[in-house]
Formats: sequence, C-alpha cells, structure tokens
Amino acid sequence: MKAFRAGSRVSRGGYSSFEPTPLVREWRLDDMGLINLLGQADRELGRLDMFSEHIPDVDLFIRMHVIKEATQSTRIEGTQTNMDEALRPRSDVAIERRDDWEEVHNYVAAMNQAITRLADLPLSSRLVRDAHATLMKGVRGRDKLPGEFRKGQNWIGGATLADAVFIPPAHTSVPDLMGDLERFIHDDAHPFPEVLKAAIVHYQFETIHPFLDGNGRVGRLLITLYLVAKGVLKRPVLYLSDFFERNRVLYYDNLMRARTHDDLAQWVRFFLVGVIETAQASIETLDAILKLQRRVEAQVEKLGSRAANAHRVLSALYRNPVVDAAKVAKIAGVSAAPAYKLVADLERLGILKEITGGRRGRTYVFEAYVKLFR
Repeated sequence: MKAFRAGSRVSRGGYSSFEPTPLVREWRLDDMGLINLLGQADRELGRLDMFSEHIPDVDLFIRMHVIKEATQSTRIEGTQTNMDEALRPRSDVAIERRDDWEEVHNYVAAMNQAITRLADLPLSSRLVRDAHATLMKGVRGRDKLPGEFRKGQNWIGGATLADAVFIPPAHTSVPDLMGDLERFIHDDAHPFPEVLKAAIVHYQFETIHPFLDGNGRVGRLLITLYLVAKGVLKRPVLYLSDFFERNRVLYYDNLMRARTHDDLAQWVRFFLVGVIETAQASIETLDAILKLQRRVEAQVEKLGSRAANAHRVLSALYRNPVVDAAKVAKIAGVSAAPAYKLVADLERLGILKEITGGRRGRTYVFEAYVKLFR
C-alpha cells in the first residue's frame, strides 16, 4: 500500500479530470498499525456475525437497521428526514418533507432489492445499476439517467467545473474503470483481506463517481453488499453511514487525501475505526433488544386474557414500531372497541407512546424500541 498511486490529472481543455489507477494487481500490507486495526475489525465483525445468528427473527431488526442506514446515508447528502419520520406513513409527513421521506424509502428499497438479488446474481455493475435505478425512482435526480452510467462530466463541490473541489474521470473512462472495479471485487488471483478490500472498493467507487447523482448513497450501500457477498457477514447487520455522518468532515477529507497525497492507508485506518465502532454499537443494540423483549413480554403477561392479542401487536411492532388503533385492530383481528382498549393497555404499560398530540387520528410509537436505533 506504500506504493499506491491514486491516479493522474488529465487536461480536458478548460479543466482537468482525475483518472484513477486500476485496482487489479498485487496488494501488500506491511503497516503494523493497520494490521492491528484489521485484527480488531475482524474480531468485532466475527462477534457481530455470531450474535446476529442467535437473535430470534433477526430480519425484523435488520429492517430497522436499514431504515437507520437510509436516514443517515441520505442525511449526508443533505436530506432532513429523521428516523421517526421515516417510520411514519407518507401521508403523515409534512408536504415539504415528503421528497426527503421518499429518498429514504427508495434507499431502503434499493438495499433490500440488492441483498435479495445477491442470492442469484454476483456483486457486479449490473446489480449496482439496478440498485441506482431503484434509488432514484421518482425523486430528485430522476432525470439524471437512473440505472445508467453517466454520459457526461460531473464534479464535486463548487458551482461549475471551474471551481469544483474534485472532478472525477471522464465519462468515456467509466465503463473500463467499473469493469476493473468488478474484477477487483472478484479477484482471487491476488488475495487480500476482505475488510480492506471493502474500504478500497468504496474509495474507488466514489472516485469514479459513475452516476450523475446518487453516488454517495450507492457507494455506502456497496460496503454492506460487499461484506455479505464475500461471506464476512451472513446477514446485512453492519451499516457505516451513521459513523460517516457523525464524522462527515473526516469522511470527505480522508477520501480526498487518498487522491491528492496517495495516502490510501489513512482512508483505510478511518474505515477500520468505523467498522470497529459500528460493529460494537450494533452488538450493544442487539443485546439491548433482547433485554427489551424480555421486559415487555413480562409486562404484557399481566394483561390476562388480552395478553395473546398484545403479543401479536408486539411482534408487529418490531417490524414497524409506529401504529394506530386501526392497525392494532387488523393485527390482533379484533373490532375497533377492543383495539382501543388494547392500545390504552399498551400505553399504560409504557410500551406505546402517543406522538401526534391530537384527539383524533392518534398515532403511537414503540418508543423504547425506536430509541435503541436513534
């Protein structure tokens, strides 16, 4: 990695684009600091993977992680939707914030679609383009070639090419560079630790910037896809966007430093710290969920004959922790009056919390559960 050369600037007449060096080659790691961080990251990922295998109905909790990832990844790009809003129906969100809400839900759909397709399609340009098409469907950027690599020059920062912070490679280079990235992902001839490759894949994708819009979100989605595709994680339970959002300046600075100073090692250090902290936090969240489950189940048992219906509602709340009386009636299979009684019971026990403040059309949230993901 000491011999890493990020690429070169090529004059395009009036501006210079950055043409990254292809990735398919032999990579060597001889930095003891990085080796130690890599060992920590591998241990924490192993713990997280093992923990996730022993969580009942882990898919319910993965959904919440994906929603959190979606809100944080889109927040990096400037949207304002928080997790509480993302969990509500679109109709309950203020009109001026619905575009942001839709971007978050498109990210959730893109992640779920891509994870599902990994079962029969390798991690490839095709899968990435399909995820991008879902991400951009019907939202801002829908006119910027969803699902297609760009056919013109883009840039990062600044109002024009003249004052851009960074100008990615020319669009004519994108197919070859993405082909090289795909070969690097599946390169068995030059073995290299998968967690480090995930860091390099994200860096290179963001440097290529193959789409006119949505590159940051797709690139962050790619990290989880890579770790699952390579078997580092059996389930998609690691999402780094929260770490990147909390350290946004360092995130961008370290990516840029790799391009300007050939310092890929600094980007990888930052990435590994993110993996370690995020894996530890995810384990703590999963453990807290198990404790919460035991506590609320014991509370619900106090409801006597209504306990069975309350358990049905609880199970549904782990999938979607925002409900109203009509949803409770449908989940429990009861009429309106018993549903209102059940909601009142769950509110009295402190399991549900009313969040609209109105007398009609009241909405409730499983507050203790959502709080674990904030």
